[in-house]
Amino acid sequence: MLMNGFDLGVIPLLLLAMRVLALVAFVFALVAREDAYRAAEKQSKTFWLVLLGVTVAVGFVPGMMFLQIAGLVATIVFFVDVRPALKQVSGGGGRRGGGSSSDGPYGPYNGGR
Repeated sequence: MLMNGFDLGVIPLLLLAMRVLALVAFVFALVAREDAYRAAEKQSKTFWLVLLGVTVAVGFVPGMMFLQIAGLVATIVFFVDVRPALKQVSGGGGRRGGGSSSDGPYGPYNGGR
């Protein structure tokens, strides 16, 4: 009875979350500039688009759990490693509004010096 609840409730929700996450990663990879991948010293844009596109496609094929988990790993790597590097080289990193974390309302804080 407990497995029936997992088969009908939890597992489909997890698969849906994996599909949505892969689709969002694919869109982020699609909008990033090609030269940003080279500047961040990551794999090419084409590599990530193919990898994440296959992940999205495999997410809709039942019975391919191994490939879905491998795609989830690739999606997580994109979000944790590639996307922050792309944002940093594209000028999107850091806080909104610019400045460093030590800036006060009247400029940088220098520790009372």
